Amino acid sequence: MATAQETTDVHATGGETLFHNEETNGTSAVDYAGNSAKERKPYDYGGNPLAHIRTNDPELRMPAFGGEFQPGLYRAPSRKFANPAPLGLSAFALTTFVLSLINLGTRDIAAPNLVVAIAYGYGGLVQLLAGMWEMAVGNTFGATALSSYGGFWISFAIVLTPGGFNIEESLTKTSPYPFYNSFGLYLMGWFIFTFILLICTLRSTVAFFLLFFTLDMAFLLLGIGYLQNGSGAPNEGCIKAGGAFGILAAFLAWYNALAGIADNSNSFFVIPVAHFPWSDKGRERRQKVNNDVARDASVLA
Repeated sequence: MATAQETTDVHATGGETLFHNEETNGTSAVDYAGNSAKERKPYDYGGNPLAHIRTNDPELRMPAFGGEFQPGLYRAPSRKFANPAPLGLSAFALTTFVLSLINLGTRDIAAPNLVVAIAYGYGGLVQLLAGMWEMAVGNTFGATALSSYGGFWISFAIVLTPGGFNIEESLTKTSPYPFYNSFGLYLMGWFIFTFILLICTLRSTVAFFLLFFTLDMAFLLLGIGYLQNGSGAPNEGCIKAGGAFGILAAFLAWYNALAGIADNSNSFFVIPVAHFPWSDKGRERRQKVNNDVARDASVLA
């Protein structure tokens, strides 16, 4: 016996009963053409919430458009984490950008105290949270990198907090130039850690590899600059060179973040990131290219 809704979907044509299908009105979930029922997958916007479907089968419940208002009839939309990488990369990029400008001597700013607030709030806390969310989505590399650099910015801010922890003042009282030496060793430790991560980017993308390469060079040059303090101040050339690599790392981090944010829902183009020839994507693209004709032509030539 047809239901009231089915009755409204019936046309009597020459004594033959026809039901509307997706091609006729875009609402029916079942095609009765040819007397053989065929399940249709939900289409745009989750399908019609009133479409006929076996609601006692959990595998056939549609993620209904507004279906949360019909508990028991439609399965609630799944709660999944968004991609946290662009957030962490953006937090890293802005904080690195500001500090690197100071290292370059922009506008004659002598001390990096301004970056302390950004290092606590954005580069530190927000990036650390992004790293924890990377852990939740199962990305070990992303969780390790973002959480570690979030911790770096928080520790960096602790060291440079004016009048707070007095780390620099306490070191200065013990021996000549102890702060520069200690800070140089601190940066060299981060150079080693970043080099470990750099090795793990060799199978990713060129853009991602360049981000970690420029960051590693920034840590190396800054570490050398603080350790080479024979005149009572860090080596200005190394510090500026480290600042230049830091600027490059910041823009590459923003570029990678944009590549993670831009998709067909908000962008008219895809951000190119370039794949290494030996990476999975690179091999996949090479296999899609058929060079048989070119090889045959070269043999005949």
